[in-house]
Amino acid sequence: MIRVNLLPGKREAQKRSAAAEGQSWVLLVAAFLVVELVALFIAYRVKNKDLVDLKNKNQAIEADSEQIKKQISDHEKIKADLKELRDREDAIMKLQSARTGPTNAMLELTRILSPGRGPTIERDKLEQLRRDNPLAVFNANWDTKRLWLSNYSEADRVVKITGFARDGEDVSEFLRRMSLSDYFNDVQLLPAQKALDPETKLELVKFQLSAKARY
Repeated sequence: MIRVNLLPGKREAQKRSAAAEGQSWVLLVAAFLVVELVALFIAYRVKNKDLVDLKNKNQAIEADSEQIKKQISDHEKIKADLKELRDREDAIMKLQSARTGPTNAMLELTRILSPGRGPTIERDKLEQLRRDNPLAVFNANWDTKRLWLSNYSEADRVVKITGFARDGEDVSEFLRRMSLSDYFNDVQLLPAQKALDPETKLELVKFQLSAKARY
């Protein structure tokens, strides 16, 4: 009887099977590593792109911020320039007012003491005053020659007037016209006194009043 030993072949087959399984595991692990590396690479590219986009957005925001800062700076400069211009205009107006103000006050006195004229006052205001209190309105028929001024002075818009009148009614009319004028306010009459005209020997009323000029 012939006996055949099959064990070495079986062992070889087992070795080959084990080697094949080992290679499969190696290939599987290698494939897994490759897939993971690819995934990490893709994730890195995505993250890198996000970082680039974020950097670009930050740069754009910084550029906008600088532009806004420049606009704010320009706006502040414009405001400063406008303020300087207004200050200059105010200074010019004050100088002009200082030059023309006293002249306007003198012209107003001329109107007040001119026949057929009267103080400068708004028409509506005058009509309303005439309806409310007719006695407070000036007398358009007053004879302005019954009163004349002997002295006029002004300092810091405070006007002081000295004059003579035929009687107290004339002084009252002049005071009323001064009070109604748009060019004067705070008109105050000082105590009057009688005086004698050395030429005509007529008895007169010497008066003094103060007022504040508006200009």
